[in-house]
Amino acid sequence: MTLTQLAYAVAVDTHGHFGRAADACYVTQPALSMQIRKLERELGAVLFDRTRTPVVPTEVGRMVVEQARVVLREAARVAELRGEAAGATTGTLRVGVLPTLGPYLLPRFVHALARRHPQLELVLEEGLTADLLERVRGETLDVALIATDEAPDLVPRPLFDEPLMAYVSRGHPLAARDAVAPEDLPREDFWLLSEAHCLHAQTLQLCQAPDAAGPSCTRGISLRSGNLETLKRLVENGEGFTLLPALAVEDHRRDHPAARLVPFAEPAPTRRIRLVRRRVYLKRPLVEAFVDSLLASLPPEVRVHPTAGPTA
Repeated sequence: MTLTQLAYAVAVDTHGHFGRAADACYVTQPALSMQIRKLERELGAVLFDRTRTPVVPTEVGRMVVEQARVVLREAARVAELRGEAAGATTGTLRVGVLPTLGPYLLPRFVHALARRHPQLELVLEEGLTADLLERVRGETLDVALIATDEAPDLVPRPLFDEPLMAYVSRGHPLAARDAVAPEDLPREDFWLLSEAHCLHAQTLQLCQAPDAAGPSCTRGISLRSGNLETLKRLVENGEGFTLLPALAVEDHRRDHPAARLVPFAEPAPTRRIRLVRRRVYLKRPLVEAFVDSLLASLPPEVRVHPTAGPTA
């Protein structure tokens, strides 16, 4: 059994087709098929059902492919260990990030990070919390930035607390206030993200609205959105309000003619952004370079957590 054979098996599972798997591995289809057959003979089991389109693994094949992915990831780590031991920021860091955070946080520092560490390859992927956590557990992501504490099996690292603000239409009663408290928020005319987003539950809690209220808002309009930009424009072009994390507030919206930002009275509600990973020692120099650049980019209204610095 060889790493090449395992890589070919993973490619067939990924692409569902021997020809496309061969193209992805830069070999001919007969060469790839021959190596798969050798692997099957050695294991004494058929790994793929070739009668189906797309090709799918058998039950035993599914387990072999799953383990092959682990083996290949660990083998790839060997080449990185020498650089990590010397504290070098060389290699690939795969980072998952929430869609309510990524567009507003990443542009603040990733270009500077790339210039400072030219041998660091940064792979950024957006996803919802549940998907990010599963991918960190499976180590198809090295780390993820999330806004919940619902993953006790992963290693958390609090990074910063991001205040929330009310974004209200100019005609809304809240627009006349200098500050609001959670109990001031009405239950019937708020725009919020769909249930899959952690910010959805936090908004419902602040508005003291039952979860059954769902992602509805004003005058019989119901919305299921995964995009904060949609909620902003609904406020600006109609009525109601939404809650925005501080990083999602661009300067031009602070003086928008049709909407107004209203801060919360202290103590303002916040969402805590955490970095989670499966193994604390995994790619430590790369993670530290990423976190250092991230924290240095934060504006004053975002509070860095006391334990956000380098890990031991």
